[in-house]
Order: sequence, then structure tokens, then C-alpha cells
Amino acid sequence: MLGGCASRVQPPAGDWAHVPLPGKRETAYSRGSHEGRSAWRARSQGAASVWRRPVDAVVSPSTQVAFSWWVGTTIAGADLGRAEVADSPVRVGFAFDGDMARLSRRNRLQFQLIETLTGEAPPFATLMYVWDNHAAPESVIPGARSDRVRNLVLEHGDTHLRRWRDYRRNLFDDFRRAFGEPPGRLSAMALMTDTDNTGSAVEAWYGDVVLEG
Repeated sequence: MLGGCASRVQPPAGDWAHVPLPGKRETAYSRGSHEGRSAWRARSQGAASVWRRPVDAVVSPSTQVAFSWWVGTTIAGADLGRAEVADSPVRVGFAFDGDMARLSRRNRLQFQLIETLTGEAPPFATLMYVWDNHAAPESVIPGARSDRVRNLVLEHGDTHLRRWRDYRRNLFDDFRRAFGEPPGRLSAMALMTDTDNTGSAVEAWYGDVVLEG
């Protein structure tokens, strides 16, 4: 749960904007109110797209991030460890810069393909906080299609459905645990509710995402 009196940091950033994914139906994101909280609503039906905000910030050992989500139902058959069913009702993601020359040849080719398809190069590394059906909380799951994405599980199963869940995480420590090295500069934060692989329908809500330090 959130608590304490950490100061809130507003790094230079742009507005939240929708980012579609090639060949995918789009998740619908909108601003609203749910159970007394102002929040972002995400509705996905066989869809996957991103709600993203550019950020420009240094992540230090004291940097924390506060966020919350509300999930009505899990996605039957979803498993983030299997590419063919790698869906999640909620993801809060953070994109980081880094030395692209350090990437493997496979990663560089993959990044080139993504840039060709989308017109935008992917970030050097992405850390996502997720809800998974199977993996235990605090598990780290490499991305099903790219090892430059690491999923850190905060919730699993049906235990905490239909209630707001609040978190404060040390972003520096979580990145280092997931990738084995300190993070580079933070370039974006994002929300993502995706059901494209399972063809399911789900609704979720996200509270504001705030860097603290």
C-alpha cells in the first residue's frame, strides 16, 4: 500500500498518447472515474495497444514509482511465459535508454524490423510490472518475443480482483534485478492491457503513475 511522504517528481514529459501496434486491434483507453478514483480505463477485446507518456529522467538508487490498478477479471488461458498466449489484464511499463551497440546481433535485427514496421526504434530495455495467471509475485519473466523486455509479476491468480491495488516500487532496484545492471535514462512510461493472443475481453483501470524521489 502507498504511504509515507516522499516528494513527487515531475520530470520533463509529454502528454499521454495512444500507440497502436502493427496488425493489432486497438485497446480503448479513456479517462474516467472508478470507485471514487480518477483513473484511466482500458477496454480490450482481442486487442493490444499502448497508452504512453514520454519522460526524460535519471533513475537513481532512491527513485521510486507509485501506481495502482483495478482488475475485474483475469484472462483465461493467458500465460506470459508462452508467446502464443502472452496476454495480461494490466501492465505498467518503463522504457530505458542504453548503448544499442551492446545489443546482440539478434536483438539489433529485431529492432531494425520493428523500426521498419512502426517508424520508431524500440527502447534499449523495458521493465513491465504485470499481473500473471501462473508465476508467483516477484517473479521475473523475460518477454515472450524479446529478452529486452522483462516482466516483474506483482499479482497472480484471482486473489485480489475487483479492488484497487496500490504499489510503490524502487525502480532502480527492480530494473537491476530484472536485467542484472543499473538502468539508463528513463525515456517513457506506459500502460498496456492486451488480449490479442487469447482473443479475450477484459476491462481494467489504472491510477496515475508518479515518480518519487
